Amino acid sequence: MKKFWQKLKLRWGIESDLQVAIILLVFTLTGFSFLYIQPWIDRLLGMGPDAPFWKKALVFVIVLLPLYNILLIVWGSTFGQYRFFKNFVIKFLSRLLPRKKK
Repeated sequence: MKKFWQKLKLRWGIESDLQVAIILLVFTLTGFSFLYIQPWIDRLLGMGPDAPFWKKALVFVIVLLPLYNILLIVWGSTFGQYRFFKNFVIKFLSRLLPRKKK
C-alpha cells in the first residue's frame, strides 16, 4: 500500500499524505454524486432503460461528462484542492479535444 501511495504522490506532484487522502476522497464523493444525479438527468431527458445505446452515449458525452468535471472542481474546491482539480480537468479535456497540428 505504501508503494501505491508513493506512486500517487509522485504522479500528482504532491508531497503531503493528507493531500493524497483528500484527493482520493474528492474522487469518491464525485463518483457517488455522479451516480446519484445521473438517473435524474436521464429522467429529465426522457431516457429510460430501453433507450438506444447511441442516445445514451451522446447524452453521456454532451451532458454527463462535463457535469462530472464540474463536480470534480466543486468537491475539490470544497476540500481546498481547487488548483489540483482545475489542472486535472484541463489535462483531461486536452486529451479529449482534437489538437492543432503545427
